[in-house]
Amino acid sequence: MSAILAIDQGTTSTRAIVFARDGAKLGVAQRELPQSYPQPGWVEHDPVTIWNDTLSVARDALAAAGLGAADLVGLGITNQRETTVLWERASGKPIHPAIVWQDRRTAEFCRQHQDRSAWLSEKTGLLLDPYFSATKIAWILDRVPGARGRAEKGELAFGTIDSWLLWNLTGGRVHATDATNASRTALFNVRTQRWDDELLAFFKVPAALLPEVRDCAADFGSTDPALLGGPVAIAGIAGDQQAATVGQACFAPGMIKSTYGTGCFMVLNTGAQFVLSKNRLLSTVAYRLNGETTYALEGSIFVAGAAVQWLRDAVHLIRAAGETEGLAKSIPDTQGVYLVPAFTGLGAPYWDPEARGAIFGLTRDSGIAHIVRAALESVCYQTRDLLTAMAQDALPPTELRVDGGMVVNDWLTQSLSDILKIPVVRPQTVETTALGAAFLAGLQRGVYASLDDIARLWRAERRFAPERPAATADALYEGWQHAVRRVKSS
Repeated sequence: MSAILAIDQGTTSTRAIVFARDGAKLGVAQRELPQSYPQPGWVEHDPVTIWNDTLSVARDALAAAGLGAADLVGLGITNQRETTVLWERASGKPIHPAIVWQDRRTAEFCRQHQDRSAWLSEKTGLLLDPYFSATKIAWILDRVPGARGRAEKGELAFGTIDSWLLWNLTGGRVHATDATNASRTALFNVRTQRWDDELLAFFKVPAALLPEVRDCAADFGSTDPALLGGPVAIAGIAGDQQAATVGQACFAPGMIKSTYGTGCFMVLNTGAQFVLSKNRLLSTVAYRLNGETTYALEGSIFVAGAAVQWLRDAVHLIRAAGETEGLAKSIPDTQGVYLVPAFTGLGAPYWDPEARGAIFGLTRDSGIAHIVRAALESVCYQTRDLLTAMAQDALPPTELRVDGGMVVNDWLTQSLSDILKIPVVRPQTVETTALGAAFLAGLQRGVYASLDDIARLWRAERRFAPERPAATADALYEGWQHAVRRVKSS
């Protein structure tokens, strides 16, 4: 049997899915991941909880599929990117909570060194921002007693979540990552495809901390037999947005996808060409296969689904995410209400870590439905921010493939098409992040002969075409731009 287990470790949940060769789901399990906010702008996770949840959902998904380790041809991992873990090589114990990609505690360092941002971009395709792993590593080394000395002696290991899971799945035998996750650290030169000594020196990160970088479809060892009832080959790893790009079969230059989870991430395949953005987008690795790198432009929005989570958990305007569609449809418009969800700053194309969220346009008639609808519309407006920037850096896209938990909401997906003024296509499988990890593992294990083989499996479930007049979309977007100007720090 060609079943593949995909582990999808995200910002707010950990999930495992067993896929058949054709992408059909055979078994699914998921656990919500607790968030920790020690100070304003800080976000942390417990790495041990992440590992324990990963093992639990992997076992539960196999049970739900009625399969065992012997039935699996391989395992793929996809993960929240940039989130930083440091642990002891001898014991496997983390020395500090994981610092999450949304965390802004290193904003001051980034402000002080903005004169190096162009230099950094030329090597990494990234901006000097707290988003990426390098400043998070340095922060831990400087604040955990003895950590820097131990790191220089080779006693500690660094990893993004994929490396942390790989280490635990292999019983500490493999310390590795893939090129996509490495490209999000700000320590990896995406042109040379190597850890960069000048970047390591600038951020004061010892090379002894770093994992080996491999292709996205590669031999990453096998699981400890005791974990899943037998050894399973770990054959694919990619950061969540790159995995979704594979899951959406965006293999040709110019193809574009956008994933709506905790944040929103738009990725445009630029092929073998490394395109340095002129509009504050990121130039990153889309995937690396057989030693050949495919690049992409990426726009990152920090808060998409997290805005719905805030409506539910912080201000208690809804009890469940599924209520948002009905509330949005219950009113004809927001009556001028805009919600800018800059809870942890603004991502692309603004890159303002000091911006903070706000609601504008409230009147005595404003109610829960107006705020909920404004939160959903903020996702559409932020997506247009990214699409506009990408059209200026490359060719304007003719359609957008979307995925992630939010796009099961038909109202939201239609609104995306209206605001973007292009067709939006939803695939049959919206869990394309996990599917992409499975595809990569299957590619390495010979389940799929090529990317073309994978592309033939992609199917559209529904195509949304613009319905609102273009002038209406432009007027609404102009109001959004005005609201964003009011929350920016400068």
